[in-house]
Amino acid sequence: MQFINPLKIKYPIVIRLTVLCGIFLIILNFLIFPRFINTLEFEETEQIIIENIDIPQTQQIDNTPPPARPSIPVPSDDEDIADDLTLDELDFDDFSNMDAPPPPPSGPKVVFIPYDDPPVAMSPIRPKYPEIAQEAGIEGVVVVQAFIDEKGRVKETIILKGVPNTGLDEAAMEAIRSTRFKPAKQRERSVGVWISIPVNFRLK
Repeated sequence: MQFINPLKIKYPIVIRLTVLCGIFLIILNFLIFPRFINTLEFEETEQIIIENIDIPQTQQIDNTPPPARPSIPVPSDDEDIADDLTLDELDFDDFSNMDAPPPPPSGPKVVFIPYDDPPVAMSPIRPKYPEIAQEAGIEGVVVVQAFIDEKGRVKETIILKGVPNTGLDEAAMEAIRSTRFKPAKQRERSVGVWISIPVNFRLK
């Protein structure tokens, strides 16, 4: 008689029961400990309300006054004005007493002559300080406008800015007249030009 192992007979039943118990335990574990359930919480945010406001269009007001109307001659009803009034009947004696406008200032007319190289003094300009100005302690700068011809000689002098009644103007002009210049050049040609020369008077 062949011996039958009871464990071999119960093996399939035990396996099935074990599997069912395992599945049951897993389901029970998920139900009791819901660790993987994500809960989403939304924070309440304050809503921003945007209102559309219609801005009325501004209108510029022109405050400039209107131009004045041209005057229109209107006939007068005054009987004192004669209709046949002529220029011969007007009295011009009052106009003879009026002062005439002063004549334009007279002086030498300076003509600008273009040049490439200005005149250069061949020796220092050393004016003689007037004794009256030295005793009075007068100092200043005299600007002299001089015409230097094509040979480097000073032909005319004009005081542009001076110190009158001190002798400084005359001393400056005399010093410039006695100075020899290298003439101005215009395209390698000597020309006569006007230049302004400042002369400084300072007491030591």
